[in-house]
Amino acid sequence: MKKFINSTDTLLDESLSGFAKAHADIVQFNVQPHFIKRMEPTVPGKVALISGGGSGHEPLHTGFVGLGMLDAACPGQVFTSPTPDQMLAAAQAVENGGGVLFIVKNYAGDVMNFEIAAEMLDCPHESVLVSDDVSFPKTHSTGRRGVAGTLIIEKIIGAAAEAGADLAACKALGDRINLVTASMGVALSSCTVPALGKPTFDIGDNEIEMGVGIHGERGRERIAMSNATEIVNYLASIIDDDLKPQKGQSALLHINGFGATPLMELHLVYELASQYWEKRGINICRSLVGNYTTSLDMAGCSITLSLLDEELLRLWDAPVHTAALRWGC
Repeated sequence: MKKFINSTDTLLDESLSGFAKAHADIVQFNVQPHFIKRMEPTVPGKVALISGGGSGHEPLHTGFVGLGMLDAACPGQVFTSPTPDQMLAAAQAVENGGGVLFIVKNYAGDVMNFEIAAEMLDCPHESVLVSDDVSFPKTHSTGRRGVAGTLIIEKIIGAAAEAGADLAACKALGDRINLVTASMGVALSSCTVPALGKPTFDIGDNEIEMGVGIHGERGRERIAMSNATEIVNYLASIIDDDLKPQKGQSALLHINGFGATPLMELHLVYELASQYWEKRGINICRSLVGNYTTSLDMAGCSITLSLLDEELLRLWDAPVHTAALRWGC
């Protein structure tokens, strides 16, 4: 294992400190307990949006704190859920009279700890559970995982909250976006958790993992390496079967890198995925390509399709100013 670290015990603290210094005009770092919050105060009555999860997925979630997205993010240790104390402290720091909306990826630890934090809150609160990973069936015992579609949900709810939508409206909006967002990933390699010091799973030189999770979890199927068109068509067909978009439907296409895949390849995946849906009469009217929900140093990517109506399109286009996503400001 070769990584730029001093110690696995201090890696997260040092990284968060550096992140906050690099983006001091946007965020503040609360050291104990750990959370990142917006630098500028919000208007009274605004719904406070809070998300979080294990570190190792950067820029998710800390990179999405700022105008038009999150008010705070709670980073746990690498691939480890943040604690209820972090979530409670973050909520108390940013709540401004409009209540708190937690945006939670569907992983057991995240769900449990956010529920505990919510029970301790003495202000109105709701949660949106993100479950966009279609590599598992809807009937899976633990439900579908929350993966790269989380960014899209955070951005759209963030715009609504910034515009003054109340807590009930933000909650309903988040649930609605989750239903029209589907993602699936493929890994070419495993990732190496610093504390473990070795890859989380073994994979052959001529193998790929279809439906891999963002923590290095095994996927739905391991198959032989193929060309890019066949890989993209495999992923896109499963997403298409799940969402069943109608001809003429507008959509956002998000190609997300897992941390070690060059942009040259990610843009190739975007070209092939856009061709797949354009041939089916889908209007790919918005795009996002890059490393946004990573898995440390994993090679691979995911494809996310979100079906858009006029309201969702307007909210996606609304101004945002965060460390990792910014336009319109």
